[in-house]
Amino acid sequence: MDRQFLEELEKIAGPVLRQEPMSGHTTFRVGGPADMLVRPRTEQLAPVIRLCQRYGESYCVIGNGSNLLVGDGGIRGLVIETLARDEDATVRGERIEAGAGMLLSRTAQTALAHGLCGMEFAAGIPGTVGGAVVMNAGAYGGEMKDIIESAVVIDRDGNERELSAGELELDYRSSCILRNGYLVKQVVLHLTPGEPAAIRARMEELRIQRTSKQPLECPSAGSTFKRPQGYFAGKLIMDAGMRGYRVGGAQVSEKHCGFVVNTGGATAEDIRKLIWDVSGEVQRQFGVALEPEVKMIGEFTRDTAEEED
Repeated sequence: MDRQFLEELEKIAGPVLRQEPMSGHTTFRVGGPADMLVRPRTEQLAPVIRLCQRYGESYCVIGNGSNLLVGDGGIRGLVIETLARDEDATVRGERIEAGAGMLLSRTAQTALAHGLCGMEFAAGIPGTVGGAVVMNAGAYGGEMKDIIESAVVIDRDGNERELSAGELELDYRSSCILRNGYLVKQVVLHLTPGEPAAIRARMEELRIQRTSKQPLECPSAGSTFKRPQGYFAGKLIMDAGMRGYRVGGAQVSEKHCGFVVNTGGATAEDIRKLIWDVSGEVQRQFGVALEPEVKMIGEFTRDTAEEED
């Protein structure tokens, strides 16, 4: 590993964590060590990307790790964690400017404090604003495409560009950001004025629904599968008899079959194998292909392609 690269990286982004266990950076609570991990502030993102390009260092970007499965073998190269711990959103009238690393829940609370509605659906999603835009996150009838006005993204060469909502090409769990390998730096959300009491009541209503229907007591990555056209993933899995199905410490939640949970001691390989077992069984019984919503990165015990052959 190039010592000069590490020295320059530290000057830009602060301490570089070596052999950092990714189990502490994902909501599944699994994952082997990353060679390097940094936590740059928003304004440091582009310089870090340019540095990686200059030295030919591989990198990947994560937020809160809430839609991520990292292999037990860990991640080679640099992990750039954008989760903001001390940055705040800026409110300008009906608009909120938020760095990519802002938690959705924290941003939704900012909206509530300023009497702005439209983010109620996002208050319980355990991800960052940047990650939510990349995947066009949504819940309870709302999606990020409903409230986003524009975003500043960073391309693979470290160049910044501002994209309008239309240019982001937001669709069900996809965007041009995902397809082009961009990194979100900042987002402008356009909300509408509302009564704080009504906004708070709606957030509480959705919180109760989540608590009653989702297995929040166990580590997970939220909904494990994308919604197949014309079906609901959870119902297909339940009808296939996979409710409670286990592989090691991983289990199809008995509370909500659309969730795969870590019951304690699960490995990334347990979770990965369970996901493909469930997909295979649903395909066999109903002829419906379930596509994982969870992004898998890093080194796994076996190649997914080997298992699909």
